Amino acid sequence: MELVGSVKNYEWGKLGGDSFVAKLAQANSDQLEVRSDLPYAELWMGDHVSGPAMLKTDGRGLDEVIRADPTATIGSSEGQLPFLLKVLSIRKALSVQVHPNKIEAEKLHRQFPDIYKDPNHKPELAIALTDFEALCGFRPYEEIERMLHETAELGQLVGTDVLTKFQAKDASAVPDAYGRLMHSTPDAITQCIEGIAERMRTASSESSELRDLFLRLYADFGCDVGVLSIYFLNYLRLKPGQAIFLEANVPHAYLDGDCVECMACSDNVVRAGLTPKFKDVDTLLRLVRYDCKPGGSMLFQSKLPDVLEQPYTRIFAPPVPDFAVIEIRVPAGTREYSDTVPANGSILLTISGKGTLLETGGSDIALSMGKIVFLPSGERKVAQLKVTDTSESFLAFLAMRNDLK
Repeated sequence: MELVGSVKNYEWGKLGGDSFVAKLAQANSDQLEVRSDLPYAELWMGDHVSGPAMLKTDGRGLDEVIRADPTATIGSSEGQLPFLLKVLSIRKALSVQVHPNKIEAEKLHRQFPDIYKDPNHKPELAIALTDFEALCGFRPYEEIERMLHETAELGQLVGTDVLTKFQAKDASAVPDAYGRLMHSTPDAITQCIEGIAERMRTASSESSELRDLFLRLYADFGCDVGVLSIYFLNYLRLKPGQAIFLEANVPHAYLDGDCVECMACSDNVVRAGLTPKFKDVDTLLRLVRYDCKPGGSMLFQSKLPDVLEQPYTRIFAPPVPDFAVIEIRVPAGTREYSDTVPANGSILLTISGKGTLLETGGSDIALSMGKIVFLPSGERKVAQLKVTDTSESFLAFLAMRNDLK
């Protein structure tokens, strides 16, 4: 079943034709007219109630199709895909946030249904399509301590008692420092951020990674408390093909770039900075994990199913049952490449290149940039994907329930 994805025009998205989401969506549907002044932030491919994909043939929502016969379409009686596939095009930072686990998601949805709109958890995987920047997880303990000492304004904000805890190697130092930061008054936050900004403007003009990031976020968000999170969270710069997996309660914020993202079918986000939206600071501080690991440890490694048989296929299988992602990346010049992909209620997205999806007992589907195909379960358990065009590289992602062993 060919699908048309749901486009989200969030304010942080890239504008018009600069957005890869817009390019994909326009290739996917010739009815989309891209406006140069409109942000195209996300392309949703799934059956989530906030943006179900539509069937190209008759305009029905994928959610409606699955509910009509869940066993035939996704191989279970649950009536909903366990995952949501997206592409993101980021022009300015998303909020500093965490995602609740299943128990907390149910509780938050029950208590605040207008804010937390579903009872599901939201572990998520992001695979970079371009150079990609993110904040992810707390920096190592010693690194945070050094940041607080080197940034006098921030050290003053968290207080000498907290700095003393760092010197004593007290395990509560990081939670106390971050809690003090997030509960500081708006005036105190403004004074701290303006002080750092003024010092950076008047000091040596020599560029540094942290200085450039601070000034960029300050220009976009002013004296938002989230700007100061860069001193606590790891700053990651991913190359295309690298990935991060975000378990429940891991603090993060995507900053710039394009990525394929897959997650449990949920839209639950607990925000606490870099956003004009509702900030649920107390909930975030109650849930957030203070693991304090090096940034490199946040990278998620893929697996090769069979290097000899499938040298251009990688599997991203996080430790959750909700989803896994298969990447098929075939270099230009390859004469022919075939891959067998499972069809357990999965979604295939073609990013670039040309190929053919071979259906047993059905019509073949031509694949090119922007093509989205839903592969139902039913009796056919696999589909064959064949790439024969050698003039350009082929890249596609298949999102599926994590049945991989």
